[in-house]
Amino acid sequence: MALLIAILTFTVVLVIFGGIWMLTGGDKQQEIVRNRMAAVRKAEKRGEVSLDLKLIRDELYSSLPQFQRFLIRMPWSVNLQHYITQAGLKVKAGKLYLWIAILGFAAYVLIAFAYNQVLFAILAGLFAASLPLAFLAWKRHRRLAKFEEHFPETLDLIGRAVRAGHAFTTGLEMVSKEAAEPVASEFRSTFEEQNFGLPLRDALLNLAERMPLIDVRLFVTALLVQKETGGNLAELLDELARVMRERFQIYRDVSVRTAQGKLTAIILIALPIGMLIVMKTLNPSYADVLFTDPLGPKILGVAAFMQILGAIIIWKIVHIQV
Repeated sequence: MALLIAILTFTVVLVIFGGIWMLTGGDKQQEIVRNRMAAVRKAEKRGEVSLDLKLIRDELYSSLPQFQRFLIRMPWSVNLQHYITQAGLKVKAGKLYLWIAILGFAAYVLIAFAYNQVLFAILAGLFAASLPLAFLAWKRHRRLAKFEEHFPETLDLIGRAVRAGHAFTTGLEMVSKEAAEPVASEFRSTFEEQNFGLPLRDALLNLAERMPLIDVRLFVTALLVQKETGGNLAELLDELARVMRERFQIYRDVSVRTAQGKLTAIILIALPIGMLIVMKTLNPSYADVLFTDPLGPKILGVAAFMQILGAIIIWKIVHIQV
């Protein structure tokens, strides 16, 4: 038993330190080049650029060649890297995979040694492994919400620049310097893309891909239509800003009216889990029946399934799309 503990301890330490060493690696200069040329790669996929742009190297998911070849075979690596970019995090998909593996494995081993319960250790490992993904989803949602909040002000700024006689690209540059984050950084990328030679249409489409919001899609669509048909660009931007402000006001009103339902959902979902932890801490013998009895794991599985199903139903009820 002592030999097994020593082997497992050595394995955990080796995995943690190996993962930290891999996570801290990477070429910063290559990352900057890849970020600046991402727009050209997206335009190449749409088939609207010249053939010489195919010489640009594909985006790396890891600085390790072996791990990079492994991640290329995973179809969800591209979507994960897009989510990371939308969240504004400076990390590769390979590093996020390593964080998931390290946290999940470490939590499983620690709980297995502490409580000697395989099911409880598996649940703890899955929970710890989901923490990086939950943090990524939270950062992405927060950044998109902040962009959506400041976007009408951006349209007003571009409209004033166009009304003053400046070109639309000059308005993009003004937004990149004067607007709040993350609007400034996204429009700075759009301005640099078209400034480096990418057509304005492709730069705007890349903006819509980086920011998957209804307001941004309306903005890009309206600009592309106006470019083809003509019209007063300043009035178009003012009307878009007015519609977006009204929609955001309705969204805030809906959020206030559904706040009680969201709080009720959080309490109902967290109450069984919290009570199980409290009983496991205060009276372990009373809660151990769920883990030692043959019927216990089945009851826990059914309860977990019903909790997930109830959470999905409540989320569908209180989440109103505006």
